[in-house]
Order: sequence, then C-alpha cells, then structure tokens
Amino acid sequence: MAQQVVTHAFRLERVTETVSRAGYPGFVKDVTEQRLRAAILRMTRERGPAKSICPSDAARAVDEENWRHLMDQARDVARDLAKAGEVVITQGDDVVDPDATWRGPIRIRAR
Repeated sequence: MAQQVVTHAFRLERVTETVSRAGYPGFVKDVTEQRLRAAILRMTRERGPAKSICPSDAARAVDEENWRHLMDQARDVARDLAKAGEVVITQGDDVVDPDATWRGPIRIRAR
C-alpha cells in the first residue's frame, strides 16, 4: 500500500511538472495550494488543538526539496483557512487576526 501511495504522488508530481512546462502555471499553483491546504488540515488535526505546526511543516510535506519556495504560499493558505474558521494562527501565545497584517514567525493549530 505504501508503495502505491508513493507511486501516485510521483505520478501527480510528473503530471504537474508536464502541465507547468506546457504553459499552465495557474494550474500548478492551484494544485500546490490544494496540496498545502490538505497538508495543513491533516497535520493540525493529527496534532489537535493543543499543539501547532509551522507553515514550513506543510511546505516540506508538499515538496521536500524546494519547500522554501512554498513558504509564502503556505502562509497565504493558512491565512485563508483561518478566515474560513478551520484553523487558528498564533504568534507566541497570542491568536492573530487573519485579516490583519502580521510579520514574523507564525504557528497554525486546529480550531
């Protein structure tokens, strides 16, 4: 079963790469956002509302080698999920408003 999951992930990556080269960068961005969203929701739910994840955890889950390039996108997806009420974003012990401008490290936890 694990090998099958790896095969499917590899195939998705190859299809995404092919589509990107074909001139559909918007499609690739949408797929990446969907994968980031799924990773954030899965990881925060696994850890529960008492623990949090860093956006880099989700970025690494989506692309182990190029995760740094996904950091802004991961933070944007986290913001959208917080606006939808699916997660909470924190800085230190404080919950931050997803509509506000914030800078610096954030953490994401399940609601």
